[in-house]
Amino acid sequence: MSAPLSAPVSGAMEGDHTFSGGAPVQIQVPDPPPRRRGRGTLVTVMCVLIVLALAYTLPAVYMSGAILPGTTVRGVDLGGLTVTQAAERLRERLDERSREEITVRALSVPYEIKPERAGLELDVVGTIEHAPSGFPDPIEVWRGLTGTTVLEPKITVDSARLSEAVDDLAKKIDRPVREGEIRYSGVRPRIVEPRDGAALQRAAAAELIKGAYLSEASGPVQLPVTVVRPKVAKKEFKAAAAMARAAVAAPIVLSTGVGRARLTPSVLAANLTFEPGESGGLDPVFDAKAALAAVESRLVDPAKAPVEAGYDIVNGKPKLTPGKPGLGVDADKLAAAVEKVVEEGGSRTIRVSLVEVEPRVGAAEVRKLGIKEKISEFTTQHPCCAPRVTNIHAIADILDGHLVKPGETFSLNEIVGRRDTARGFVPAPQITAGRLVNEVGGGISQFVTTMYNAVFFAGLKDVKHTPHEFYISRYPAGRESTVSFPQPDFQWQNDSGHGVLIKTSYTSTSITVSFWGTKRYDTIKAVATEPHSFTDFTRETDDKPDCIPMTGQRGFTIEVTRVFFNDGKEIRRDSPIRTVYRPETDLTCGPAPTASPKPSGGS
Repeated sequence: MSAPLSAPVSGAMEGDHTFSGGAPVQIQVPDPPPRRRGRGTLVTVMCVLIVLALAYTLPAVYMSGAILPGTTVRGVDLGGLTVTQAAERLRERLDERSREEITVRALSVPYEIKPERAGLELDVVGTIEHAPSGFPDPIEVWRGLTGTTVLEPKITVDSARLSEAVDDLAKKIDRPVREGEIRYSGVRPRIVEPRDGAALQRAAAAELIKGAYLSEASGPVQLPVTVVRPKVAKKEFKAAAAMARAAVAAPIVLSTGVGRARLTPSVLAANLTFEPGESGGLDPVFDAKAALAAVESRLVDPAKAPVEAGYDIVNGKPKLTPGKPGLGVDADKLAAAVEKVVEEGGSRTIRVSLVEVEPRVGAAEVRKLGIKEKISEFTTQHPCCAPRVTNIHAIADILDGHLVKPGETFSLNEIVGRRDTARGFVPAPQITAGRLVNEVGGGISQFVTTMYNAVFFAGLKDVKHTPHEFYISRYPAGRESTVSFPQPDFQWQNDSGHGVLIKTSYTSTSITVSFWGTKRYDTIKAVATEPHSFTDFTRETDDKPDCIPMTGQRGFTIEVTRVFFNDGKEIRRDSPIRTVYRPETDLTCGPAPTASPKPSGGS
């Protein structure tokens, strides 16, 4: 800004600084023009900008049209390549690696998965699309000059195939939880210990497998597995086993106003299970309905008992007979009572209640069993009128009309039970430890042998039969069976796919068992070897009052094969059944003969 100055005025004398009137005069003198310093700065800035532009433009032009230098995919350098060149290099360098199996591990076990099987594939085009190319921006130029760009490979996933591969893997890894059990082997309880189960977490496993494909991580991928715990812990089974042993230590006696029956240890064991309870331990569960099948008839007045649906044979053909309700044991109350005895102990005699019950088998169920024709029949002969004949007739009456369902195993001892005088059995000879002794129910092995042959020629499955100790001539050699109570039992399985109706008939000198159902084979034959490997018998004398004499005969061995025919052609044959008979002792009852004295001779 101009500063005010005092200056002399023309016409005034030097030193006189005032006009007339005495007032001083201020004169404005302009500032000198400023220097031009900004021009140099502008030039400098322009130069810098030009340099920067050239520093970006020159490398950008060089880099344009190709993938940015320093760009890699799983170690494969794609920098400076065109998109087409980069795709070719990526395919070439990662082809083998993209087909490498993926290693996973579950429950410490390694597994290998083929990417192709799992629907995993490298998407080369999709991967290249993410690579920086074209004309780069300044940041990309800087990164291209000073650093690297690491791209993740793009993966295509066939979800259906991946899911299928995981399912296949789960089949190898998954393990069902095993609930512990108390199983009876005969009447001996055996612990089946519980075991943890395992279940692959499939959704998580699929994601991990997908992430492991072409991954740079080393080592197997750990797959998540869920451990499934059993309902009852292992520690609970020791106490349950002790309970199971006590449960079958003795029979349980059932009584009504009509009669009494025993649930034998074998029947108890067959129908008693132990299941997880609310307290975390094992509770006894008794199948009273099944257990009653063999004994209920002894507890109910036959005139008031239910009538089971079944079949009669009329004019050589099976005719359906409907069932009707009647009095029977209250199975629910019996089950609760038995379970209480098992858990708490106490008296093993139970007073059972009778209620009206429906037949166990109704007409509709029976009609579906396919009982339409005779499938086998067998008859054996015996002398008339001996006490054993009474027993043969008694067991024949009990089993006449009995139905065996498809898949069911027939057990003679479970169905008939202990032979007793209340049901018409009488003492008669039976073989025990190689001797004939009188027992109630003796002689029914003749009926069992007859039924065994009906089973044989019906083509049904023999589960358990026990030949006599020595051969009895009225039976077919190698095709006979004995029985006693509780063992040995006689068992066979109805594997025909249809029901089997048992019909029995007898005369004073014969017993016949016939089976009715649906025939599967035209003919079944028994092919037997000649007896061989004979062994000699011995002679003995017994002076006991209960001695029963025996006629001695040699022991021998024989093999019998069952052969099946349809349309006149053999279609199969069973493995030979080998029976070894011991010799029958020649037993004389009475005092042993005294030896005759030797005559004295001279010296």
